[in-house]
Amino acid sequence: MHVPDGFFNAAVSVSAGVVAAAGVAVCLRGARRELDDRTAPMAGLVAAFIFAVQMLNFPVAAGTSGHLLGGALAAILVGPYTAVLCVAVVLLVQAFFFADGGLTALGVNITLMGLVAVLVGWGVFRLITRSVRNRGAVVAAAFVAALLSVPASALAFTLLFWAGGTAPIEIGTVAAAMGGVHLLIGVGEGLITAVTVSTVLAIRPDLVYGARELVAPLVLRGADGDVTVTPGSPATPGPSASSAPVAARRPGWFLPAGVAVAALLAGVVSFYASSSPDGLERVAEDKGFIGQADDHALGEQPLADYGDVGGLPVGVAGLIGVGVTLAVGGGVFYAVRRREEGGTGRDDSDEKVSV
Repeated sequence: MHVPDGFFNAAVSVSAGVVAAAGVAVCLRGARRELDDRTAPMAGLVAAFIFAVQMLNFPVAAGTSGHLLGGALAAILVGPYTAVLCVAVVLLVQAFFFADGGLTALGVNITLMGLVAVLVGWGVFRLITRSVRNRGAVVAAAFVAALLSVPASALAFTLLFWAGGTAPIEIGTVAAAMGGVHLLIGVGEGLITAVTVSTVLAIRPDLVYGARELVAPLVLRGADGDVTVTPGSPATPGPSASSAPVAARRPGWFLPAGVAVAALLAGVVSFYASSSPDGLERVAEDKGFIGQADDHALGEQPLADYGDVGGLPVGVAGLIGVGVTLAVGGGVFYAVRRREEGGTGRDDSDEKVSV
């Protein structure tokens, strides 16, 4: 659902840009509470994974495809503030390197696919998991949260287009069309999110932000009492964690394995992605406002349209994109993270504890 240039007038484009910039600024501060030396690399991997999976358009109806938005998935894996930054990094790389999503519409895209998708996805996820603490509930909540985040973003687009689109629309019919097709896309989003969250939970539950209650905390006994720090080992499902705590682990081998999966998806599986227009393009064609789209200002660069303009195979362009997203995202998250002392997982502003 990458909005191109030309769909919105200057007032909405600028307003959405201000909202997006303010949201990213807030999330830069909030992400410091979610990121540390152990989780910052995970956030970079999540951004690269979202980039790769967004290349894999899947069919949802006759002549229509969809792709992952990733807001709910990122929020569950690395936290809501960091999730917005993950999606923003992906959209920036796509817009400036691959001419995917307009430059003047960048604020709109970050607002819809970042802020709205994350807010709705994380809100639904927390609502479902508020009183149930087991892996099955986390996976089910991930599916529902991701599913609902997609039509929510689509309906937000409809409201913005009604307020400042460059073509007149019947808001009721467009809302029905956008909501209907993106509900189908949401099913795919939910399945991808549930499978991904379930896989990470099975391998490294301590790296799933939304499942913190399922991990036993590492407790250091100091002279002044018990001090709880970062999560360590899987806990017994239920209100209390009863398994023996162990030292919090860094992602270790999980990171190169995750990068390899992202590279495989972008470099190989992308060849088999659906070539049908996505949900927004299909609705724009059916409702007669696809002609409002402008050519991308960077549409002639070699990587535009994922290598098609420069004659590169889509897999090669995908591998470049994964690398760039990982580098940009990793740099941002490493800079934003809170510093730790002694590998204990504590913020460097905390008072030292004698162990």
